[in-house]
Amino acid sequence: MLFPYTGSGSYCYANSLSMVLGPDSPGPAVIEVLTGSPWGMQILGGTTPFFDPAGFDGDIALDAALGALGWKCRRVAGDRDEAERLLRTAKTHDPVLVGPVEVGLHVHRPGLGEPIGGDHFVVALGVANDMVRFHDPAGFPFATLPIGQFLDAWRTDSLDYGESYTARTAFAKAEEIDAATAIESTIPAAIAWLTGEHDHPVPAGTLRNREAAEHLASLIEDGLPEQTRNHLVHFAIQVGARRLADAALCLSGIGRNSAAKLAAHQSELVGGLQYEVVTGRTDEAAAALRALGPTYDELAERLLNGRGTE
Repeated sequence: MLFPYTGSGSYCYANSLSMVLGPDSPGPAVIEVLTGSPWGMQILGGTTPFFDPAGFDGDIALDAALGALGWKCRRVAGDRDEAERLLRTAKTHDPVLVGPVEVGLHVHRPGLGEPIGGDHFVVALGVANDMVRFHDPAGFPFATLPIGQFLDAWRTDSLDYGESYTARTAFAKAEEIDAATAIESTIPAAIAWLTGEHDHPVPAGTLRNREAAEHLASLIEDGLPEQTRNHLVHFAIQVGARRLADAALCLSGIGRNSAAKLAAHQSELVGGLQYEVVTGRTDEAAAALRALGPTYDELAERLLNGRGTE
């Protein structure tokens, strides 16, 4: 039996989508798996690792999850005036899913105030006295920001992807799809992410899966740049391990036991990196990454082979 993880973590778009879907949400764990995020590893620019597939981003994530669950919404982007109008007309019963935003400009969070190149998603609930009230899934319910600052943070100039003022609203269920059916329907996309045979553009020079794991192992052995180390220990490792743990549970729930077992092993390898990187155990961290690298091709094969117990 697979043991589930429950706790905090950086599931901003999955948590935000779960909030707007309300009682019809299958929960952030299932949503995160439906986005496609567990199916790969990448390194951008030679020094920024993510435990998600090459070409993946939060905007793609939301569209994938909504489609799998049978939901539709109105998506707009690029217009600051329209973004402000949406904020001012938002209600708790008709919220606006906002993002990506530059999290460094969310000054309600201690220690921030400058762009850091970090993307984030929140749920806007309305405006009163020119203060936007919103649920920030990073742990700040009913947070507030002056509307000008909120809109400034909504620009994507400092991010690697996304169009400024991207918003989703008017969520409506188009068809009834249960969680198990939704998960099964995304298996072909999972295989495409793992094999690189998807249609999404990948930035030049991006390393993926085995190459990415080997490169990160070498970076660790040579001495991680401080920015890369901070990115790993404050974000990438924890969210990567959680995604894979949730993927294992979802796969097990639809009878894909062989793939579930391997995803659980991947989660253990990624999660174990936290102690190794924080404490500087370079040999152990590099060995774990080199063990992780080949598992992505193997996971694609197991998903292709369908159900199984071995």
